[in-house]
Amino acid sequence: MKILRKMLLPFALLYGFITWSRNLFYNSGILKSKTYDFPVICVGNLNTGGTGKSPMIEYLLKLLLPDFEVATLSRGYKRTTKGYKVLSGNETAAEVGDEPLQFKRKFKEALIAVDADRQHGIEKLQQENAEIILLDDAFQHRKVRAGLNILLTTYGDLYVNDFMLPTGYLREPTVGADRARIVTVTKCPPKLTKPEMETIRRKLKLQNYQQLYFSFIEYDEEIISESSKEKLTILKDKKLTLVTGIANPKPLTNYLKEKGLDFKHLAFKDHHNFTATELAQLKKEPLLLTTEKDYVRLRENFKNEQLFYLPVKTAFLCKEEEFRQEILNFVHKK
Repeated sequence: MKILRKMLLPFALLYGFITWSRNLFYNSGILKSKTYDFPVICVGNLNTGGTGKSPMIEYLLKLLLPDFEVATLSRGYKRTTKGYKVLSGNETAAEVGDEPLQFKRKFKEALIAVDADRQHGIEKLQQENAEIILLDDAFQHRKVRAGLNILLTTYGDLYVNDFMLPTGYLREPTVGADRARIVTVTKCPPKLTKPEMETIRRKLKLQNYQQLYFSFIEYDEEIISESSKEKLTILKDKKLTLVTGIANPKPLTNYLKEKGLDFKHLAFKDHHNFTATELAQLKKEPLLLTTEKDYVRLRENFKNEQLFYLPVKTAFLCKEEEFRQEILNFVHKK
């Protein structure tokens, strides 16, 4: 696989030139981006794969929902429906995408919408009286110019160490990071030291206007099914199967092992749509644990006592209050 990626280097160089040229046209005004007179916050990344965008969107929802009418706008990856749609929470993940459905099930008071055309989606959400719009995974959607860009990069896969698709996993050249006012290194070890943080800061070579934060994924101590909550410790000495359809399940598997759990791991690709055959095989397992994103795709096919998920959230290693204040300052300034 590594040899094949190296063979694709000419295509990566070509793709990098095309995306660099596109960004140049937008930056110079040849191609037009639409700006807005109310708060639009984009959470995105330069790499493909999981950088923790969903937990960050949920963090922002928790921060802003008590005082504002907040909406999220996603494209609804792999959904079967088209166009603009506001979620009620009764849809299936196949219809609207797993992450938007996850948001709606957790934040019922929020406006959760999907639309591949972000300009159109924002216009429709304005008509729904949204005061703040959170754009999920729209950093490369240059037709919209968010007032605040939050760029995520994972501790174990910094964008400065990557290369353009298809040789690497970058969606655009690393100079694109300059569009972000906030850069957050996600999925850090909880005991990351200050000298290690400083080393990462130097590697990223941020601009003077950019703020750097470090976060980690905090796992809950309880697992949840459709009708109950249980302590994670009840899974000890149980015949457990972990089912994941996420980009990088390693932090989760490491956490469960640290908790002393013994389990069989069935790993699928990110946003995997489970087939009837796969579901039939999973139903033979006595006890299933999965991620919240996978849970919204699986829950309708299993009994409550058979399928549980482990919630996660974004937590900051330091300067959390500074991060929160920066978001609130932007919102109030608008």
